[in-house]
Amino acid sequence: MAATPLLELKGINKGFGPVQVLHDVSIAVYPGEVTALVGDNGAGKSTLVKCISGIYTIDSGSISFGGNPVTIHSPRDAAALGIEVVYQDLALADNLDIVQNMFLGREKKKGIVLDEATMEQMAGDTLASLSVRTVKSLRQLVASLSGGQRQTVAIAKAVLWNSKVVILDEPTAALGVAQTAQVLELVRRLADNGLGVLIISHNMNDVFAVSDHIATLYLGRMAAQVKTTDVTHAQVVELITSGRSGDMGLPPEKPAEFADAAIDITPGGEK
Repeated sequence: MAATPLLELKGINKGFGPVQVLHDVSIAVYPGEVTALVGDNGAGKSTLVKCISGIYTIDSGSISFGGNPVTIHSPRDAAALGIEVVYQDLALADNLDIVQNMFLGREKKKGIVLDEATMEQMAGDTLASLSVRTVKSLRQLVASLSGGQRQTVAIAKAVLWNSKVVILDEPTAALGVAQTAQVLELVRRLADNGLGVLIISHNMNDVFAVSDHIATLYLGRMAAQVKTTDVTHAQVVELITSGRSGDMGLPPEKPAEFADAAIDITPGGEK
């Protein structure tokens, strides 16, 4: 493990009105490694990702990037640091080709016209750097691509802009076995290229196949962040469902003090 995490969050709290969603959450993402963020529905995974990406501002806690404290107020701030998020819906335009999608909103221009040659070259170089061989032409419409190819384009789009941390939200959801294998290979390649990767997944087989560390959220609290090789499937499932597995995880809840909650019901008695 690298000495300094690329991205580190400490004591993050986030609430919406009276509902507290994240409670003192800490997590670290290291360069060259894949960290899997797991947890049941409602555990706070999406909220945590939106705090990292600048969609939500944190209520308290600290965020550091490359060892330096930072403040993220918007997605633009996150992108400027080198944080890119690939959401589950991929945010691709079916009526545009691969190059147009990869540069959508960030087009290169030569004077007043689009610099198509430069964009095509950069898109091709990015896909080549990730050893992507499943795409026949950079000018294919996204509508003609398979689910695995779409995910590949979305990931390539994220790393095109010199990103340092890539967050992937359920990248293998609804993919077949062969396509899932291709995407997981690409995720692993991102880390091998020195990026820090945070992958959100419900699929334990995928998590164990590709991750170096597993961070488990339970009811808005970080139950544990451990090396993948140090835990079993069963232990991770226990952390997800109860927040504890043996000596790992959140401290056991203290039983309510009966004396404090008791009401004196003896005649004439008062609490």
